[in-house]
Amino acid sequence: MSTTDLTPAVSGERRETARRSGRLSYYVAGEGAPLLLIHSINAAASAYEMRPLHERLATSRRVYTVDLPGYGFSDRSARTYDIRLFTNAVLDMVDVIREAHGPRAIDAVALSLSCEFLARAAREVPDAFASLAFVTPTGFAKGSHRKRGTPETSMRIPGMRGFLNAPWGRGLYRLLTSERSIRYFLQRTFGRKDVPAEMVAYDWRSTRQPGAEHAPFAFLSGELFARDVRDLYEDLDLPIYVLHGTKGDFRDFSEANWAIARKNWLFSAFDTGALVHWEKPEEFLGAYERFLAEVGGIRAAAS
Repeated sequence: MSTTDLTPAVSGERRETARRSGRLSYYVAGEGAPLLLIHSINAAASAYEMRPLHERLATSRRVYTVDLPGYGFSDRSARTYDIRLFTNAVLDMVDVIREAHGPRAIDAVALSLSCEFLARAAREVPDAFASLAFVTPTGFAKGSHRKRGTPETSMRIPGMRGFLNAPWGRGLYRLLTSERSIRYFLQRTFGRKDVPAEMVAYDWRSTRQPGAEHAPFAFLSGELFARDVRDLYEDLDLPIYVLHGTKGDFRDFSEANWAIARKNWLFSAFDTGALVHWEKPEEFLGAYERFLAEVGGIRAAAS
């Protein structure tokens, strides 16, 4: 099976660029102010995770939805998949968007672990972003206050990469990404038994591409989780909107009080699992658009 067997994850034109993070695939749709969408990291991720937002926001915005390194149509070769590679992918997309729209600040939405990569990119190039939206981000669960340390130091699990790279690793990946396994993990993500069949099907096809195991193995080895995430988030002073669910395996936001107390952070909890934009897309978009309108009003008043 080759990537030619994988259908586009979302509507619009699929393009490619080759920069710091290697060959990167992304989709472009709609007209208007640019907006960047970034999917999560897991065993079966791709731009498909952002589909409800991509399709709706493309009616009013110029939407750029990326396949991160090791996923979708992007480069899946055997190379080092680390925090820097994924942060560079976000920065590469910033360059792509700026080349098309000029140096204007953009809005960006990321899902789960990718919120950390977006946050790191925003810390490095703060003038590139007008606002950030984090959908069920990592870094706010119990114990996250201890996540301080040297930038980009990962939470690597000793010995895990060697175990996964052993001869049985590919077979193990196949088991983890069977249709049954994908459905099971999505059920835990959604916090319910009924999950979108079309997502299960696309995720399965994506995991059957050559090299599909490389990025997930880095994820499973803890190499993409940052030890400095609390420091990272605290350094951000631009408008940030956190939209998260209250069901499923990723509902713990017990250590978010420090951010809730800050003026530049806004939190909204929804009666959903982690993928709020899949379960309640209209409510999500209504809340997000109100946030963007407020951010725009603040910027206009300050100019």
